[in-house]
Amino acid sequence: MGLPSCLGSSTFQALRLTTIPIPFKPLVSKTLTLNLLLCRHNCSQRHPFPFQARARASSAPDIQASPIVNSDDKVVKPQWKAAVNFKWIRDNKDAVANNIRIRNSNANLELVLELYERVSNIQKEVERLRGERNIVASKMKGKLEPSERQKLIEEGKNLKEGVMKLEEDLIRLTDKLQQEAQCIPNMSHPDVPVGGEDCSTLRKMVGSPRKFGFTIKDHLQLGKDLDLFDFDAAAEVSGSKFYYLKNEAVMLEMGLINWTLSEVMKRGFTPLTTPEIVRSSVVEKCGFQPRGSNTQVYSIEGSDQCLIGTAEIPVGGIHMDSILAESMLPLKYVAFSHCFRTEAGAAGAATRGLYRVHQFSKVEMFIICRPEDSNSYHEELIGIEEDLFSLLGLHFKTLDMASGDLGAPAYRKYDVEAWMPGLGRYGEISSASNCTDYQSRRLGIRYRPASSESLSGNNPKKGMNLSPTQFVHTLNATACAVPRMIVCLVENYQQEDGSVIIPEPLRPFMGGLELITPKSSDI
Repeated sequence: MGLPSCLGSSTFQALRLTTIPIPFKPLVSKTLTLNLLLCRHNCSQRHPFPFQARARASSAPDIQASPIVNSDDKVVKPQWKAAVNFKWIRDNKDAVANNIRIRNSNANLELVLELYERVSNIQKEVERLRGERNIVASKMKGKLEPSERQKLIEEGKNLKEGVMKLEEDLIRLTDKLQQEAQCIPNMSHPDVPVGGEDCSTLRKMVGSPRKFGFTIKDHLQLGKDLDLFDFDAAAEVSGSKFYYLKNEAVMLEMGLINWTLSEVMKRGFTPLTTPEIVRSSVVEKCGFQPRGSNTQVYSIEGSDQCLIGTAEIPVGGIHMDSILAESMLPLKYVAFSHCFRTEAGAAGAATRGLYRVHQFSKVEMFIICRPEDSNSYHEELIGIEEDLFSLLGLHFKTLDMASGDLGAPAYRKYDVEAWMPGLGRYGEISSASNCTDYQSRRLGIRYRPASSESLSGNNPKKGMNLSPTQFVHTLNATACAVPRMIVCLVENYQQEDGSVIIPEPLRPFMGGLELITPKSSDI
């Protein structure tokens, strides 16, 4: 499940964090550790982090502005800039405008093009004035009459002041251009259905709903009878949409995480745990708006940091401002993290219990690859998701999501919706998105294609005949969003006597547990 991208006003959710000193005592874990998991499967499958060159200058956008110095000699730095291809947007104006329309975006293309033209014209004028300054400087190198020299000094001073004024305007307009351009969503795959969520098309249907010979319960009732969840205590401690997992539910969460990591690692993914607090700028560079009026992101008051809503954000930031060697691609990561979402605007019976919460555990897949490979890796990611959910015996469908349901970074997105008997409907449990170069242009992640000389075995001089860098493509997919997986499993595997069967693949990761039984007979 991707973190929704939203654009809006400057209000934001604030979270106050305080430091509480707590005496630490080492604990001995009784759960299956990641080290054991790595040893169970061949550790040689793990890929080391690739060699990378930090290249902040290399990730500069098509339009740049130099910092200016104000009267107090303080440098005024422009905001971070995405390497937006403004020329391509201008040359493909009709296609971009149509894409904005079918995605219900509030981007203002006309304003972007107007600002781009103004910035381009100012840049040309700055270059012209700099050229004149150089001519004046050259003239002053020769022998001159005092009056002529003074005249050139005045001319040079006026030209310098003119350049400084234009550079101030350039920074202001470039920042405005960036702000407006960052509202433009990624282009859409030609096969993406046009319309709202209801226009999404069925890609695949797996299994069929289980037929029950007894009155079924939803996960809330099952959790109460089996003593698995405590929403009331969590509401007192933290507020609504928080929860405690208890007893076998804790084992189920750990089992799901370790089993999912195990399965995805078999497919060549490198496991990660990530920071769960990141800079706001990294959130923005991944295509999300941390300070919109309807944001899903918790921002930390008094800082430039946010809690992550998905591991996609810190994983995407690992290679920020880097040039990768083509030989290291693709990079495949599977990351475990806790996720935090405001769930602004969410309400109703369908969001009760574990279905929509503020904090949850998730295992996320992330791929960095060459542009020509991203479509095939998108199919690989959705295939992994379908395999995982099939192994757990779930009935689900895969949807090719319509244009109106795509977040700003997504070129194409597949959703997986599983049957939830207690809710009496399908609920989203996963998604897989191809973001093409939308995120990499903001994060500054490039790769250098292997040159023809190196491919042929020749050894050119260092720095010579290097291929120009290109932006990588990024993809992300949810391998396991724990709360909704628990909803699916307890509702689909409930028995007439009130017990819940543990799916076979999870049992080795839960100490051999096969059945969750009621704690008392009066259920």
